[in-house]
Amino acid sequence: MENSEKRISWKVLTFMCFSTLWGFGNVLNGYVYFNGMQVIVSWIGMFLLYFVPYAFMVGELGSAFKDFGGGVTSWIQETTNTKLAYYAGWTYWAVHITYIASKGSGGLKALSWLIFQDAKTYDTFPKIYVQLVTLGVLLFFCWLATRGLSPIKKLSTIAGSSMFVMGILFIVMMFAAPAINPNGGYFKLDWSLKNLIPNINMTYLSNLAILVFAVGGIEKISPYVNKMEGNPSKEFPKGIMLATLMVVISALFGTIAMALMFDVKDINANFNHYVANGAYLAFQKVGEYYHVGNLFLMIYAACNAIGQFSTLLISIDAPLRMLLEDPNASKHIPKGLLKKNDKGAFVNGIILVAVLSGIIVVAQMLGGKGTGAATVLAQLTKLNSVTMPLRYLWVFVAYMALKKVGDKFTREYYFVKSKSVGFILGAWCFFVTAACCIMGMWSKDTLQMMLNFFAPVILVGLGLILPIIRRAQDNKENN
Repeated sequence: MENSEKRISWKVLTFMCFSTLWGFGNVLNGYVYFNGMQVIVSWIGMFLLYFVPYAFMVGELGSAFKDFGGGVTSWIQETTNTKLAYYAGWTYWAVHITYIASKGSGGLKALSWLIFQDAKTYDTFPKIYVQLVTLGVLLFFCWLATRGLSPIKKLSTIAGSSMFVMGILFIVMMFAAPAINPNGGYFKLDWSLKNLIPNINMTYLSNLAILVFAVGGIEKISPYVNKMEGNPSKEFPKGIMLATLMVVISALFGTIAMALMFDVKDINANFNHYVANGAYLAFQKVGEYYHVGNLFLMIYAACNAIGQFSTLLISIDAPLRMLLEDPNASKHIPKGLLKKNDKGAFVNGIILVAVLSGIIVVAQMLGGKGTGAATVLAQLTKLNSVTMPLRYLWVFVAYMALKKVGDKFTREYYFVKSKSVGFILGAWCFFVTAACCIMGMWSKDTLQMMLNFFAPVILVGLGLILPIIRRAQDNKENN
């Protein structure tokens, strides 16, 4: 039996869940994309109808497959078959292609704020030049990934923790600011129903993927379900419910803090500007309220720059290794992509990453409305909200499959005992995720809509083609 030092309490699980799931950018995106304080109702609905059942399903899956380290891929492998497990692993890797394309732009934006301490300098650069530099950054980090260099990965943990702390401090500092600086020029909060009830239209529906993306990814905590102190069936729900409460409080109070700082009318009139710069503007204003100039802005920009670039390197390397080193998935991958160099890096796989992410960068370079760099970041934010949640679909496929096989797999924790109720809940979350991703493809911007549609279609389609190539290779060798 594991000793108590290896066990974690439900309180520790709560903070692990919260820090893994939540970030300052979620608060900003919610406020910007959902017309200010109207996002409050949307946040509450998303948490109750989607996040809570999602989290508890992950708990049951983690408990059922406590001895498997492959996450969602292992869950699919055990409940269905090897081919579907490959597609689950492929999807997890493929959605990172758009994510990788955004990290270079995000890192350059952070460096610009750190150096110039304003939005104008970077945003007025012609998009073609910004994307050329972004392409250069992408190629450099792809090359770096082939060198087997890992020290920068450690920086991501430090930067990520710092960003988490900065997000919490932002809310605390903003609620204290009016008392410290009463004449700071805050906006008056409007609590009328008209200002809180969202207007349900196509724009609203197409933006729901932003919220799904924000609350997804909790499957990362699944390995810890059976490592909890006491009875997991009692302790895990306590941790999840408290984490959910913390996220709700952060979302609501963060939204209120944003409402004190930014006029929704100005955001709607300069939408791309706020999507690209809102977080930096927020910390710049906090510094003004506390009479410390751009101190908080510079700290945030420095942490974000380190976080963006280290995440870029990790996103090139880690998902690729998870896919190509999996013995079941690798059976469906063309042999050329399995080639390693003397540093242990999958060189051809990294080249494929560079090509696919580079296509997105070049596509933004050559077309679309707007000429500034802010347009690029706004497009990538929306693109990621459409593609990244596609990996969550496999969580719900695994849960439905688990409920279908009943008690074949023993577990200490159950979300619901009923097979049919569990299956329906899994199907519900699958439907919500898929519907939000599909609706999220719609956009008034032609390039944005093309990116939103063709990026996931091409990436998923490539996953269907590769097994055909591998099968042809195997047949040729056997004949």
